Amino acid sequence: MNKDQIEGEWKNIKGIVKEKWGKLTDNDLTEINGQREQLLGKLQSLYGYSKEQAEKEWKDFQNKHR
Repeated sequence: MNKDQIEGEWKNIKGIVKEKWGKLTDNDLTEINGQREQLLGKLQSLYGYSKEQAEKEWKDFQNKHR
């Protein structure tokens, strides 16, 4: 999923994202609005992931939900 696809599909996948990362609030999801870097930053701050770990988690999520 590229950047444009994430933004275009955000309304459809944000519920699944919230199921995976339950610490994300509805406000977080609204603020992220499909922006990959915003999502990775939130994952880093909420879960203590390194940048590399956040990217790996996101890639694993994408692969699982294609």
